[in-house]
Amino acid sequence: MSTPAATTSQPARRSGGSIAAHAVMALFVIYFLLPFWWLLVAATKDNDGLFGSEPLWFADLHLLDNLRLLFTQDDGLYLRWLGNSALYAVTSGIGATVIAALAGYAFAKLRFPGRNALFALLLGLIMVPATALVLPTYLLMAEAGLIDSVWAVILPSLLNPFGVYLLRVYVHDSVPDEMLEAARIDGAGEFRVFRSVALPAMRPALVTVLLFTMVASWNNFFLPLVMLSDQNLYPLTVGLRSWYLSATIGNGGPALFNVIVVGSLAAIIPLIAAFLLLQRYWRGGLTIGALK
Repeated sequence: MSTPAATTSQPARRSGGSIAAHAVMALFVIYFLLPFWWLLVAATKDNDGLFGSEPLWFADLHLLDNLRLLFTQDDGLYLRWLGNSALYAVTSGIGATVIAALAGYAFAKLRFPGRNALFALLLGLIMVPATALVLPTYLLMAEAGLIDSVWAVILPSLLNPFGVYLLRVYVHDSVPDEMLEAARIDGAGEFRVFRSVALPAMRPALVTVLLFTMVASWNNFFLPLVMLSDQNLYPLTVGLRSWYLSATIGNGGPALFNVIVVGSLAAIIPLIAAFLLLQRYWRGGLTIGALK
């Protein structure tokens, strides 16, 4: 039988644990938001203000001037880089999601020779760093004559082993075999079963794979750096790096670090918009399987 003192101490311990948990979460929030805050503040400063004022607070407001310089620098080259990044991200994201959906469904619901061996190989590919594959990928693209073209960036990005694994697990747990068998009994072919029965239930996982692939392609740096030499094909990551090297080395032109900073800020706005637009699909997927 518990004493009144013990009963009183239990809510106190729970309250203390809750305060500690919230304090730790607040520290993590500050840690993750601090770089974004610095970028937001730095984007409002001119070139001199970046090095001569408080780094974490607004000293002067030159955001509109910086944006004007950004979109007119080198005859609007930033807009071309922005379009290239959008092309690589959207094409790679959609293509990789389609391939991952087909492969994940096949691994989860179809029986074919070598399925377990292929899936074990897939799990091994997840462990291989992407940078380790850049050199053999470059050699393959060179043999195919695709170096310094958009396909040298898009084609390697279509393979997403983690996306296949994620969709395989999702389909296995969220798509009942009875639904597939009922569709087959009604005369539907295998592709019709996949398109009409399995695909609608896979929507939350598909959106997750699509978003992760698009973000990875948007932030991809090393692959396009190796594959591309024409600056008109650069994505934002490689393009901003070329401006940074030009500003650091000093090739006779102005060192416009403020343009590079505001370009970095503008580069993350599409990612934030994508997360905000697609998050409702994740919320909808949380209740899948909760209702019979």
